[in-house]
Amino acid sequence: MTANRSASLKDLRSVIRNCPVIDNHAHNLLLPSQLDAYPFESITTEAQGPALKDTFTSLSHMRAAKQLRELYGCNADDDWDHVLEKRTEWLDHRRDELHRRCLEGIQTILVDDGLGSAEHVHPYDWHSQYTTSSCKRIVRIETVAETLLEEMLENATEDDIASEEYMAGTWIGFTEAFESEILRALHNPEVVGFKSVICYRTGLNIEPDYEECVVKVGPSFGHYVARCVDRGNYRISRKALNDFLVLQTLEIISIRAADNDSLSKPIQFHTGLGDADLKLVRSNPAEMQGLIEQYPLVPFVLLHSSYPYTREAGYLASVYMNVYLDLGEVFPMLSKDGQASIIRQALELSPYSKLLFSTDGHFFPETYWLATKQFREVLEEVAVEYVVKDVLTIPQAIELGKAILFTNSNLLYDLNLSLTVPSSDVSSSQQSLTHNPKPNPSSSDYSTSSLESFIENNPSTKYIYLQWLDYMGTLRARILPIVEFIHIVESGSGIGISRGNTGTLQNDTVTPAVNTTGQLYVEPDLSTLRKTHAKDPLPSASVMGFWRDEDGKAIKECPRGGLQLLLDELKSEHNISLIIGFEIEVTFLHRTDPSSADTDRYTPLATNHAWGTLTPEQVYDALPLLAEITEALSDMGIEVQQFHAESGPGQYEFVLPPLPGLEAIDTLVQARQVVHQIAHTHSLRATLHPMPLPGVGTAAHAHVSLSSVEKKAVPETKEMAFWVTGVLRHLEAVCAFSLPEAVSYDRVIDNSWTGGTWVAWGTQNREVPLRRVQPGRWELRCMDGMANIYLALAAVIGAGLLGLRAREGAELSAKDCPHNPSKLSDDQRKEYGIKRRMPKSIEEALDALEKDEELKHVLAESLIEDYVAMKKVEQKMLADMEEGKRRTWLIERY
Repeated sequence: MTANRSASLKDLRSVIRNCPVIDNHAHNLLLPSQLDAYPFESITTEAQGPALKDTFTSLSHMRAAKQLRELYGCNADDDWDHVLEKRTEWLDHRRDELHRRCLEGIQTILVDDGLGSAEHVHPYDWHSQYTTSSCKRIVRIETVAETLLEEMLENATEDDIASEEYMAGTWIGFTEAFESEILRALHNPEVVGFKSVICYRTGLNIEPDYEECVVKVGPSFGHYVARCVDRGNYRISRKALNDFLVLQTLEIISIRAADNDSLSKPIQFHTGLGDADLKLVRSNPAEMQGLIEQYPLVPFVLLHSSYPYTREAGYLASVYMNVYLDLGEVFPMLSKDGQASIIRQALELSPYSKLLFSTDGHFFPETYWLATKQFREVLEEVAVEYVVKDVLTIPQAIELGKAILFTNSNLLYDLNLSLTVPSSDVSSSQQSLTHNPKPNPSSSDYSTSSLESFIENNPSTKYIYLQWLDYMGTLRARILPIVEFIHIVESGSGIGISRGNTGTLQNDTVTPAVNTTGQLYVEPDLSTLRKTHAKDPLPSASVMGFWRDEDGKAIKECPRGGLQLLLDELKSEHNISLIIGFEIEVTFLHRTDPSSADTDRYTPLATNHAWGTLTPEQVYDALPLLAEITEALSDMGIEVQQFHAESGPGQYEFVLPPLPGLEAIDTLVQARQVVHQIAHTHSLRATLHPMPLPGVGTAAHAHVSLSSVEKKAVPETKEMAFWVTGVLRHLEAVCAFSLPEAVSYDRVIDNSWTGGTWVAWGTQNREVPLRRVQPGRWELRCMDGMANIYLALAAVIGAGLLGLRAREGAELSAKDCPHNPSKLSDDQRKEYGIKRRMPKSIEEALDALEKDEELKHVLAESLIEDYVAMKKVEQKMLADMEEGKRRTWLIERY
């Protein structure tokens, strides 16, 4: 994609959705009295008779049925019979409106009126009342010939047939009359082209030599006349005679073109797809190569995408100036994937200036509507894909859309129409008769423009990791090609996953939280869209997602979405916003022989190591890795404020910048991912395990600052109500999220700067779980890297909200403790309001969470129930493991 562009993807989509179309090939609609003479389900298939019953299981029918429910205003689960009933209501009471809507957006129709007798269909010009410009005729040459012969042979007898003089006169009279009709059509401004269905009759292997054809046609004509008189059937289906009609037409219009020194009126040929009346192997347009070469002044239009011979047709359109490919009938006869493949195949070789749009609409107005709707959808998808892949610039893609939909046919058929593209973002011709859909909030101009800006600045991005953190802190992802991701954003949808997937463990073990019924949708939050690091195996970007229900509404059980709801409440109800700064404490380990003893299975990256040191071992073994990670994060827009050695062997810390609540956690998740992945490229395991090696404790401290929405200091009464009355009061339950594993509690010890074992707070006190750094800024010390940080912070904020609701301005029972609580006596601790111990195990924390009715209510009771159920199954699974295997299992996952 070019950086300097005058149009956006939104402009491209708008043009394709709203550009008036010239339908270069279609047929008449049925008279009302004839509607029941043809099965309506035939609109998506060429099958007839007994084969028609199977069309209901085709992808093309099922897609069309869904769209017809939209058109008629049916319920989404209405079956086909209900669709037909609804259609009948429209035909009985609002037929004109149905016709008008189905043909809306069509500038003009070039009508081949040779399908269906005049007693069954409306005349071609009747359709002009529903189009912007008058409709024109395409003359079917076989119908001309058959009509002439029926008139000439009306009174013929068997004696006439036996007379050579009669047969010779009939032949001469027929050829003269046929030539006269073709010439009349050439001069008729209502006729813009011709058509042959020789593909149906005898195939496309047409004799290219006119003189050779004339020699062969005599006996064939005699047999044809005899059959007509004997049976009254005037259908021409003898090869020599059918070939002659095509060649005679080509001769006449070619001579006319030569006289005017210009191309003639085009001739359309049915190619490829058709009902069982044709022989598929004889419908390949490659059979026509010699014929095309013989008449270079006659434009050949290969109809119906020549499916399944689209590539052959594209080749002919690319090497012969006078060949054009119509992209019709496969809409709506094929699946959506098949349709996209057809457009891609056509564009593989054929210039887009040779491609034409048509509906092949016939009999039923819905055929026009479905074809136009589906063609716009698929053309938009392919055009956007080519822009994203840097195959086309946006202006080029816009011109491609206009050319195929309008300009090419306008020039080829010499229609002299003016093109005006409405500015409306959604064409009314794509809407239903009864419903104007409301735009989805996720498809806002902001979302669209931010995505376009990202694509423009990162043109090499081909894939998107759509990610979410599950209850167990496992990062889940779906990988989407960029084109599909754009479609999801533009449509305001998400990727559907079973609700049951939210109830499985890290290794997909099923828990009681699994519900096999129901669906949720992961919707990308474009504010989190970042390119991945240079060593990612895919040219990609990552984006975090929200869980949404089927109506697009937020799900409170979503870890990320639930946190956002609490942040919104904190802001709207209490005028408080949060700024959070995270430290990534990580230990880099070498993997040794898996068969070695547990204590030797991992060795640290550096052993000559202490807090804040840079020993030669660290400088040469660790520092290049740390710098590579920091530079990769910087390239992604994550600026590390500092990094340094922590106290444990192989343990380092990256300090991330303080950011608004949700953004800070999103950044943490994406940054950790980079740390893990780049370490892996160096054959190292980067782990957040709270005790990866004996004596090495790893935390995930969060610095949380409260400020008013106006960026002013929060009153101390609110600050204390939030942290002390709220968070401290519910801290045991909060630990179920912030210290989520049995091994997490190996760090809940005294005299180790890990937060201690008492529920307390203190200014600049590292032996309490809540450290007040300065007014308005607090450090949560009782959290490690195994936590789902969204859930952990949601629990903190939920507890803080409870404190604001209950105790704002009240006297605090817990006071600022300047000492190590473990060094105080019981009476001294009582002076500071220190009465409770931190949980000693995950089981104690889960028990506290289950009993904390207030916190359960402010979060979501169903979330708590599922989380507790999953943790119990997980802890049983881990407890059943041998200790060494358990440690390895956790190190490799966190």
